[in-house]
Amino acid sequence: MAALVPNPLPWLVPERRDEPLDMVVLGRAGLDLYPEPVGCKTREAQHFRSSLGGSAGNIAVALARLGRKVGLIAPVSADPAGDFVRRVLAEEDIVHLTPEPLSDGSRTSLAIAETRADDCEVVIYRHQAADFQLTAVPLPQAPVLIATGTALALEPSRSATLAALAAARCAVLDLDYLACSWTSAAERRATYTAALAQSDWLVGNPEEFAILAGDENPLDYARRIAANHRLLVYKEGAAGARALHPDGTETQIDAYPVQALKPYGAGDSFIAGLMSQLQQGVALAEALQFGAACAALVVARVGCAIAMPYEADVRRFMERY
Repeated sequence: MAALVPNPLPWLVPERRDEPLDMVVLGRAGLDLYPEPVGCKTREAQHFRSSLGGSAGNIAVALARLGRKVGLIAPVSADPAGDFVRRVLAEEDIVHLTPEPLSDGSRTSLAIAETRADDCEVVIYRHQAADFQLTAVPLPQAPVLIATGTALALEPSRSATLAALAAARCAVLDLDYLACSWTSAAERRATYTAALAQSDWLVGNPEEFAILAGDENPLDYARRIAANHRLLVYKEGAAGARALHPDGTETQIDAYPVQALKPYGAGDSFIAGLMSQLQQGVALAEALQFGAACAALVVARVGCAIAMPYEADVRRFMERY
């Protein structure tokens, strides 16, 4: 366990502010389908379990279940899939900040995700995705914006996301790379570079930082650019995570050993756990460890949004270790 580092953003603590929302999340929210019985391939499924999905939708649900007041910027389509997303957001007590469904022919994203630790296939349908139709929106009063990188892939969402990052009091960019959304490597790198310049915090894994690093080692690259940000969080999966500080120091924590059911969902839960704790004044190392516990719980459960834990669940899990 790393030595305790004070909360790097003390002004996030609720009693020090009066904003109506704790955080706003920007990106994609869609419909997820999980083949059943658990462990089967999609082509062998007898049934499918439905859930809210999409990285921004998952993060918003995770934050809400951890007691945060959350707003979500994620356009959806005027069809049954969009209606499904809006219903679940309401049930999870998330303020949908783009509530008017789109009737322009765009469609809410759909993902079919297998629950398998090995040979796990995830198919994501993003053609004419409704969330890519995001235009400039005024940000409500909230101390933190968490923007997910998929929103940068196409216009007009790209420009709207860059503008939102620039306007936010604290702009957190989750790199959230989804290969099927991008048209070229050059465009991807240029866009992410522009987004990095507008962000206070960066969160990503080695594969995502490798996209920006080129021939440079991803961790070396992350260490180099950390000097330009308030904080950079480098997620390393089963090896844990480390926070890279502008002064070159690092705060490192271990992951929790669990039997994973599938390889996705952990990152969304991790960032929600981390940010929820920092907003309650928790020291950085403790907040990182809480995020790691959230991630461990999610990879050991079916689904993403439906798997997001409540704080009591996380505390009980951490007590076992």
